[in-house]
Amino acid sequence: MPEKSPAVEAAIESELRLLAPEVRRSPELLGSLLHPEYTEIGASGRRWDRETIIAALTGQQEPGKRPITTSRMRGVQLADDLVHLTFDTDNNGRLSHRSSLWRSTDRGWLLWFHQGTPFARDTAVVDTAVAAD
Repeated sequence: MPEKSPAVEAAIESELRLLAPEVRRSPELLGSLLHPEYTEIGASGRRWDRETIIAALTGQQEPGKRPITTSRMRGVQLADDLVHLTFDTDNNGRLSHRSSLWRSTDRGWLLWFHQGTPFARDTAVVDTAVAAD
């Protein structure tokens, strides 16, 4: 398996930080990882911008019973300043396929775009790249 580029490693590290409960509760920590032009299409189908996602995540009354878990995280560097990550999450039984675009800025790697698509475990499509390994 090829080594991950430093850019992909930085994006993965930042993506995992975004899922940490202490980051999701802090407007400052969460905001430090989001690009000023951040947009999202959530697993709910709702469109979010930087301000609305910070307000929604930091305003949640209680975290889930268990932390959000990730699987099948992969990344590819599309350009010097752009990394695409794909992965799955399990948020207390709510499963989503995820796609994130990270951009390099003078403040480091910031999440520029994110999309989540819900799926059911029994209807998940087999990843042919994984199946071929």
